[in-house]
Amino acid sequence: MPRLLVIAAIAASYFAFAILLNSVGTVILQSINTFDISKPEAATLEGYKDLTIAFVSFLVASFVPRLGYKVAMLAALLLVTAACLITPVVSEFVAIKALFACIGAGFALIKVSVYAMVGLLSSDTRSHSSLLNTIEGIFMVGVLSGYWIFSAFVDPLNPGSPVWMNVYYWLAALLAINVLLVCVAPVPSADEKVREQSAIAAFTGMLKLAYQPLVIIFVVSIFLYVLIEQGIGSWLPTFNNEVLHLPVDISVQITSLFALSIAVGRLAAGQVLRFINWFPFLLGCAVLMGGLIIITLPMAEGHQATGITQLSDAPLAAFILPMIGLLMAPLYPILNSVMLSALDSHKQAAMTGLIVVFSALGGTTGSVITGYLFEHMGGQHAFYMQLVPVVGIIAAIFLFRQVSQKDQTASAV
Repeated sequence: MPRLLVIAAIAASYFAFAILLNSVGTVILQSINTFDISKPEAATLEGYKDLTIAFVSFLVASFVPRLGYKVAMLAALLLVTAACLITPVVSEFVAIKALFACIGAGFALIKVSVYAMVGLLSSDTRSHSSLLNTIEGIFMVGVLSGYWIFSAFVDPLNPGSPVWMNVYYWLAALLAINVLLVCVAPVPSADEKVREQSAIAAFTGMLKLAYQPLVIIFVVSIFLYVLIEQGIGSWLPTFNNEVLHLPVDISVQITSLFALSIAVGRLAAGQVLRFINWFPFLLGCAVLMGGLIIITLPMAEGHQATGITQLSDAPLAAFILPMIGLLMAPLYPILNSVMLSALDSHKQAAMTGLIVVFSALGGTTGSVITGYLFEHMGGQHAFYMQLVPVVGIIAAIFLFRQVSQKDQTASAV
């Protein structure tokens, strides 16, 4: 029972942060409508979220075990609860920026704590994988739920109305429940060795790791992947609204297909990889990603909305484009798995830190670049430009395989 209570606490916290983190695409669209700001300015929300995640993860990861996982989680939840209560009261874009900075800082503390506690709650590799996949699955349920929760507060007759910000009162209530759950849960403490590791040792270990050729290729591929994922995910609601001319509420709802396709793609990939090697599978996914973009975007040209009032009225392109998530989904976890399994266990913590940092940087870069292109070249051209990082990923997959094989051969000798 105590173990189940701890799992419930960390899963519920992950669920709440999934809603908040992945609301950025919806909030970008609503901020443009409500606060009359430019698309590049709206795209900075991704930076407030992701750069804060990178900075806080890099800065405090080594201190969290000594601080205590329960204290770290409570600090994260209370910080974001307060930000959610303040944001609709201020009702200005600066409050939205501050909110996403708080969300980023809170998620960094939550993720470090959750990943550490999964290890403490697991007796072997199989139970560790099972528990982590369950928690990540709950995270995806939170992502899917977020699109529908936010769309329920959008006024389709007056998209610019700030009434949508009332959603944060409900989210604050959800976070408050999580605070109570974490308070009563018997959250475990870190091992003595982990608590005694100095921040300087963790920092220097990460820097030494980053100089290896295999790691450099890996972090570049991770950077490019997240650049595409956030570039599409953050701007898909705006694409649906401005290019396909769908109502705001339907634009947000249909974007949930992107998150759903990623969830389904990752579950399916886990089964497929039991029978085929990771290299041809990832290469095929990356090539098909480019093909889907090339095929789908021309279908959106010249589309005019005529009486679209429900999801079933949306054009075919609105349903096909989010399916790119099926092809993207396996790239991130498989690359992480191949990289981490190639390292000694004592180096995996430093590698996790690099993954978090470069994922955050890729997310910010993707959103800002897509927002700039959206503003100056239009939505279709902005999405066509996603082909550039797709080609980069294909090249990185080839190099990653070549260098990893060389490293394995050298280790065998």
